[in-house]
Amino acid sequence: MKILLTGANGYIGKRLLPALLAQGHQVVCCVRDRNRLGREGILSHPSISVVEADFLKDTTPDESVKDIDAAYYLIHSMSTNRGSFEEMEALSARNFVSYIEGTKAAQMIYLSGIVNEEELSRHLASRKNVEDILGRSSVPLTTLRAGIIVGSGSASFEIIRDLVEKLPVMVAPKWLNTRTQPISVRNVIEFLTGVLAKDQTYGHSYDIGGPDVLTYKEMLLGFGKERGLKRYILTVPVMTPKLSSYWLYFITSTSFSLASNLVNSMKVEVVARKNNLAELLGISLTPYRSAVAEALRVIEQDEVPSSWKDSIVSSYNDNTLFSNVNIPQNGVLTDERLREIKGNPDIVLSNIWSIGGERGWYFGNFLWRIRGLMDKIAGGVGLRRGRTNRYTINAGDTLDFWRVLVADKAGKRLLLFAEMKLPGEAWLEFSIISKGGKNYLFQKATFRPKGLSGRAYWYLLLPVHLIMFGGMAGKIVNFGQNLEQ
Repeated sequence: MKILLTGANGYIGKRLLPALLAQGHQVVCCVRDRNRLGREGILSHPSISVVEADFLKDTTPDESVKDIDAAYYLIHSMSTNRGSFEEMEALSARNFVSYIEGTKAAQMIYLSGIVNEEELSRHLASRKNVEDILGRSSVPLTTLRAGIIVGSGSASFEIIRDLVEKLPVMVAPKWLNTRTQPISVRNVIEFLTGVLAKDQTYGHSYDIGGPDVLTYKEMLLGFGKERGLKRYILTVPVMTPKLSSYWLYFITSTSFSLASNLVNSMKVEVVARKNNLAELLGISLTPYRSAVAEALRVIEQDEVPSSWKDSIVSSYNDNTLFSNVNIPQNGVLTDERLREIKGNPDIVLSNIWSIGGERGWYFGNFLWRIRGLMDKIAGGVGLRRGRTNRYTINAGDTLDFWRVLVADKAGKRLLLFAEMKLPGEAWLEFSIISKGGKNYLFQKATFRPKGLSGRAYWYLLLPVHLIMFGGMAGKIVNFGQNLEQ
């Protein structure tokens, strides 16, 4: 079958794609910017094609899409920090309906949230509205409604992980007593692939959940037991939704906008209504503790295929991110470093590709942490996002408080764009070049200030930049070279 996959760069999309390929389908990845599909082997795969479409704008299907058999709608905007995500999701859904009705698709599949309560959060109400919009299409819709998704890199799982691993004792809001029915990400993918072309599921919606109904408190304690960590939780009624959002924001790696939407959703019970879909599809549901163990194994082995932190929607509502690939030359302030590589250049390239996250920035890591804390206090992303994989980088990935614009390992170039709070725009570039028969590390920081405050910021921190950037370049060149001696 020929399948249209929207959200191919998202948390679920990155995991669904290989599952569809394994079943022998031809997949059309529908993305806003094909530059983000720079993952190794993706663009050259014989069963993958790519089309660009921005469903926040009126768009018509490309000729290559018109003969699709089915389409997955995996577009969400919950973590946006600009405008109304409800309006964005509704607009996107309406434009997608117009788009899909211009094709031969016989089925749409939508991953939504469990919406069984009378009073829903903004997030869940928006998911239900999107479902209603898609359901009015002439193309039959199959909706899968999930609650908490447990898997390496999922927003909910990473928040639970942050809380349990950082806090031996938690004074937590009362919504920790809300019941939910978590489901493993493996089961979610099995449901998504299982309903494909199953005509008995056309026009129907199904709640999907694992075998355990737990409170959020029980989920935290269950995670702790799986990690061998004894944790104590005291719930108090005095934490308002806003205080709860700040609590999550400062302790975990989530953004404040996502924390706010999650807190509002966590006040609503999300327990699946019984149905026979798992039996119909032959799916064995994974218990919560087993799903946690699997996620931890994937993280330990550095095999995380996708993370919510790599979602661009949390920073950009339009398609402007990759317009920053061309570093401006005028009206900018720069710091350039050129260091001769006297050892193995492959080790230097590996050092570049390992920067950030657990490895850190090679020099003055405590200063980077202070800068990250300052950014968090100012409402920015801070350093806690880390990186999805220790040694692999793709365009569009997050790297602490940077976003990867270019990750060309063959061309030995890495370009980052700053997402911390700044009075301007900043780029950080690393490359390995050859001159006169010698290899050099070229490192360049570029800052385009906004007004006098931007220039004052640069010159105020100039002494720190001189020390940090110089030290970083030297360490990148020399780190690990003694292994070659």
